[in-house]
Amino acid sequence: MAKLRIEKLPPCKGRTLIIGDVHGCLDELMSIVEQFSPRPEDRILAVGDLINRGPKNSETIKFAIKHQIQSVLGNHEKKLLFAWKTGDKSRLDTESRTTLKEIDNAGFEWIASWPHIFNIPSLNALVVHGGFLPHKKWKNQAASDVTFIQVIDHRGHPFKRSMTRDAHPWADFWTGKKHVFYGHTPRPHPLLHAKATGLDTGCVYGYHLTGVSLPGFTFYKAPAQRLYTDA
Repeated sequence: MAKLRIEKLPPCKGRTLIIGDVHGCLDELMSIVEQFSPRPEDRILAVGDLINRGPKNSETIKFAIKHQIQSVLGNHEKKLLFAWKTGDKSRLDTESRTTLKEIDNAGFEWIASWPHIFNIPSLNALVVHGGFLPHKKWKNQAASDVTFIQVIDHRGHPFKRSMTRDAHPWADFWTGKKHVFYGHTPRPHPLLHAKATGLDTGCVYGYHLTGVSLPGFTFYKAPAQRLYTDA
């Protein structure tokens, strides 16, 4: 079982931009960064799933490295890392196999260094890909859960939405002291909860890419140039 990796980020003199699931949609990512117009004192974070399903995966990795975009690990990176490390492609669909060929070793070595969680004490915030089980402290979560969870059932067990009808969004029940910014649950608009904000607005599915700047909760939006996948 993978060990939960948490990276504590220091205070930032400028703004912190957090971007939702990119999935290789480089043009839309570039638009968000251009709208944000980063200054040297700013930083840019991502909620994971920078790659896969979209059209420009290798280019997205190179752009993220060039612009010092830091990301937590998403479920798509997780399964691609497994295939890269082991050579076992049995868990990969056609799109994932294509992405695996596109990313070079340097790209995967960088991805392998990503944490599961960013802890940002100066903003009283957490960044994670999937989310958290509400009955557990965020530091005590399983690595497999934080990249996977979308909903919880009546017993408090984590699931993806497609796996069960008897479930509700985990973020509806999150009462932790820190505000959580997450992805992995695509919706046409950001999901706004009392203590969590969902930033996956389905760019790869033809909706748009979203980023939010802190402090201030300023949102940035880049419409998808087209529908990239219906998977």
